[in-house]
Amino acid sequence: MDFFDLDFELDDRGNRIGLPVDPAACSRPEWAVMAGSYCRLEPLDASAHGEDLFAAFQGHDDLWTYMPHGPFASTEDYRHWVLSVQRRDDPMFFAVIETENNRALGVASYLRIDPVARSIEVGWITYSPELQGSRAASEAMYLMMRNAFERGYRRYEWKCHALNVESMNAAQRLGMSFDGVFPQASVVKGRNRDTAWFALVDRDWPLVRAAMEKWLEPSNFDASGRQLSALSQGSKPAVHRSWTD
Repeated sequence: MDFFDLDFELDDRGNRIGLPVDPAACSRPEWAVMAGSYCRLEPLDASAHGEDLFAAFQGHDDLWTYMPHGPFASTEDYRHWVLSVQRRDDPMFFAVIETENNRALGVASYLRIDPVARSIEVGWITYSPELQGSRAASEAMYLMMRNAFERGYRRYEWKCHALNVESMNAAQRLGMSFDGVFPQASVVKGRNRDTAWFALVDRDWPLVRAAMEKWLEPSNFDASGRQLSALSQGSKPAVHRSWTD
């Protein structure tokens, strides 16, 4: 967004200042199931989900290329990691359960949860190949976005390695705008990470919500499960800046 496109007011001395915001904080996400038509999200639990998730991830080491953890050598190794993060307040991890087969096939979390600023991030997204590209995969993101905005969050963030083109494309497909790159933001597995930032703000959520709900309708898919119209077609107007610009 160009600086001069920012909304502002003038104070009594003629200085440009931000628009007023309701000072009330919003609520934190709860440890509750988020259910849709194709998937549900459950609080991540080693006993309930560890075995399914390791089986879904096993043999797909590319899943961990840009992640700070993994790959894992055994079910016990993965369960040990889940035990170390489950029920944390931030990051707040959920398992993605594909409804038809009732199996955990992915993980996602809320993090950087700031109820006062009303800002929240989605991250740690790890989708098995079986989940990737499915209706359940997109619906999981829809459920997390809807839950956040219904709680009063103003800003919904997505950050990823700036070399992770698939993740950046996924953010824009979901209607998120590119905010820029933070060079040398961190060190991951002994290597530099430049971090790309994306976000969706509350004023654009109604458009994205309508686009996602329309895309998820059964009528948008043929008998083989192929989409008839792309989600990016409906969400594109919310993307004010693309990472490819």
